[in-house]
Amino acid sequence: MSLAVRDDRLAELMDDPDCDPDALRATLRRFGTVNRLVSGWGVVYRTRLRPHLTSLGRPAHVLDIGAGGGDLVARLAAAARRDGLEVTWTGIDPDPRALEVALARPPIGGASFREADAAALVREGHTYDAVLSNHVLHHLGDELPAFVEESRALSRGIVLHSDIARSRLAYGLYAVGITPFQHGTFLRIDGLRSIRRSYTRSELAAALEASPPDAWTVQTPVPFRILAVGRGRA
Repeated sequence: MSLAVRDDRLAELMDDPDCDPDALRATLRRFGTVNRLVSGWGVVYRTRLRPHLTSLGRPAHVLDIGAGGGDLVARLAAAARRDGLEVTWTGIDPDPRALEVALARPPIGGASFREADAAALVREGHTYDAVLSNHVLHHLGDELPAFVEESRALSRGIVLHSDIARSRLAYGLYAVGITPFQHGTFLRIDGLRSIRRSYTRSELAAALEASPPDAWTVQTPVPFRILAVGRGRA
């Protein structure tokens, strides 16, 4: 096995429509804990999303693409409430199994979830003040250019796509660190496959070069993470 090259041929267990449904539900529910530890969204919210929402001076509407079990929407909604921001949140995911887990959450004020992908929302003419995703980019290969342009078409403000930065160190640390959380889930196998599927910062920047000039910058907000920051065009 080599981490020098992105391996987009790997399939994650949770993407299999015939995977163990109990393990899938447990995985989606436990993402909330894992994401708090490794995703860096606390930093991204404080440095990127909160300043943007505050600058609007009015109620805002934020879209999370590939929302999974809804943990990121729940976390960001709670942070926005603490900061006195009035925000409506929409989480979408094309997988009905993920939607089931999101809808089973305790109610999140101002949040809703639906089964859809970004292309469907573009066709329906929706727009948002901010569009974001977490752990979506590494699932994409040739679909990446269309996906990022759809996200820009949906946003009249900022676009934030956060994902893993592939590295040997990230792989080794995750293999050990996930041990307390992995029981009954796909977290270890899928997490390690996700790292092998993920982009490095330079690879993602190169993949986004097909977009209009200055549409995207790629940053490293915290160790082992990459963040594509884009300008909406809605």
